[in-house]
Amino acid sequence: MSQKPRISKGTRDFSPFEVRKREYIFSAMKSVFEKYGFQPIETPSFELSSTLLGKYGEEGDRLIFRILNSGDKMLKADLDALSDKNLGRFSNSLSEKALRYDLTVPFARYVVQHQNDITFPFKRYQIQPVWRADRPQHGRYQEFYQCDIDVVGSPSLLYEIECIQIFDEVLSALKLPAFTIKFNNRKVLNGIAEVTGEKDKLVDMVTAIDKLDKIGEEGVLKELANRGVSDESIKIIKPLFNLNGTNQEVLDEMSAFLSESEVGKEGIEELYFLLKIMSRTSLNKGKLVFDVTLARGLNYYTGAIFEVVADGVKMGSICGGGRYDELTSLFGLKGVSGVGISFGADRIYDVLNELQLFPDTVENSIDYLFLNFGPEEFVRCFELANVLREKGFSCEIYPSASKIQKQMKYANERNAAKVVMIGADELRNEEITIKSMDSGEQLTLSVQEFITTL
Repeated sequence: MSQKPRISKGTRDFSPFEVRKREYIFSAMKSVFEKYGFQPIETPSFELSSTLLGKYGEEGDRLIFRILNSGDKMLKADLDALSDKNLGRFSNSLSEKALRYDLTVPFARYVVQHQNDITFPFKRYQIQPVWRADRPQHGRYQEFYQCDIDVVGSPSLLYEIECIQIFDEVLSALKLPAFTIKFNNRKVLNGIAEVTGEKDKLVDMVTAIDKLDKIGEEGVLKELANRGVSDESIKIIKPLFNLNGTNQEVLDEMSAFLSESEVGKEGIEELYFLLKIMSRTSLNKGKLVFDVTLARGLNYYTGAIFEVVADGVKMGSICGGGRYDELTSLFGLKGVSGVGISFGADRIYDVLNELQLFPDTVENSIDYLFLNFGPEEFVRCFELANVLREKGFSCEIYPSASKIQKQMKYANERNAAKVVMIGADELRNEEITIKSMDSGEQLTLSVQEFITTL
């Protein structure tokens, strides 16, 4: 029996029309990335499990797709670990490789491995797919593209400023009418944990606060309690979920709140500087908002953090990122500061689709379609098609002398701008007839006139 074809949940096929839309997004990104001096690199689709595990926190590790060992390596499975019910050790013995979870950790590995060939600060962009074993739902896929920029080798806050500008320029170039660029600083979150007297609960706090948009304030408070954060600390944290005012006003409130925390004050000063510089320029369509509840759950962030949401669209964040000063030290290279942001291409695609923002120019169309009237006429079509292609026009010749109605139907489905007809009369008189598919107008002219007009 034949098998019904299907694909795995959380993945998608893309038609030619959809691929052209995605290339439109990638092209807009690359143009802005390169304008700011970023260079392209690529890394393998899978890494050693040891490269990825332990870099994303407990929840992130659970979402990593592991690749099962094959051949003789399966014989080396740690059966003692299975007998001892040590499932972590047993699963590690079954899998030495894993699909990449994001592009940032592989980039850190790349920097360390190629440090002698890199000029610092090193600015790179990377557009490749990543994989996460997450529950598939609207806007959330198990295979999706990330479009990242990162700078390593400098602690300068200049690059945080550039990240904000690039968010704004890329999304404005894609005609997104309104979007919010949220920002915070992990040092501020460290300061909150310090002020509450629960520095040892920092990861638990960040993990819970990061879910505010998903489970709401009450859900976060409940999770904080479940993670062992004291009732007294929760009472201190709770008012921070409802701060109002301008960026400057909220920062001033947080500055007072963190007055007894050195690390918290350092984060506030960095955010003051960011706002000061951004006040000297203007964003296109983006709105910059300080959000003290923005946490970004990944463990490797150490400074500024960002997240972007499309206003008026039921979708999670479409971009995110931040400063990570210690990531390369995980691979033996210390003292290399980094900052980077990621554009969620698949979510951006869905937003542009929902808002009908893709331009007509990305339609899957061809400039000319030659109808096929027979063997002799086909030869002339073949000659002219080569001329058109040499001059940069896209064109096709219908492969057989089928009924004209069938050929015209194909022209419509291929969204051909013009149809070229060379029948017996045109062949005899050295002429061609061109029909515009938009207006329906037809024009007959000599072959030489046609070539000249090109």
